[in-house]
Amino acid sequence: MEFCEGGDLNQYVLSRRPDPAINKSFMLQLTSAIAFLHKNQIVHRDLKPDNILITERSGAPVLKVADFGLSKVCAGLTPRGAKETAGLGSNENRTAVNVNKYWLSSACGSDFYMAPEVWEGHYTAKADIFALGIIIWAMIERITFVDAETKRELLGTYIRQGSEIVPVGEALLENPKMELHIPQKRRTSMSEGIRQLLKDMLAANPQDRPDAFELETRMDQVTCAA
Repeated sequence: MEFCEGGDLNQYVLSRRPDPAINKSFMLQLTSAIAFLHKNQIVHRDLKPDNILITERSGAPVLKVADFGLSKVCAGLTPRGAKETAGLGSNENRTAVNVNKYWLSSACGSDFYMAPEVWEGHYTAKADIFALGIIIWAMIERITFVDAETKRELLGTYIRQGSEIVPVGEALLENPKMELHIPQKRRTSMSEGIRQLLKDMLAANPQDRPDAFELETRMDQVTCAA
């Protein structure tokens, strides 16, 4: 495995001053990486800052999406239906499938980045888009929470319910019509293009989210700061 001297996304972002140019570079790299995975029929299923590593050998920071332990290769056995049992292994008799129509049922991932439909156990590659939306939103606004097990400060957005913080996906599952307040912090300088894109990525209904290829195109057209 390649050594990434920049650490993970949590360590890199939280140890440096905010930089809109770096944010934009990271957003483009991440959307490009997810588009590449989905084009190759791979759903990551555990996107989070811990699984995004950074190398700086070439000068500018380069992101590496890591930890494919929960990922799924969506290869169908027939043109009319894809089964989750089809995955790694021989390519014999496999048929390329649309990952946005390939239904998965294994409840996996990390709570604060899981889409509403993952909590229900019936989801597609659009769950990766939701997780990426949480990551990008948290990165831009530097929204963090403290992990209960490791006590680490982690990038991640959430909904506050009284004294409790609830993952956005879980809150949307309970109330799909809930409006997300983006940006969350009053002082955040965020362009209207990014604000709307994040709202679309975090739509409660996965059909309302852009797919990875539309996302890649739209991300290239927006600016970070207002």
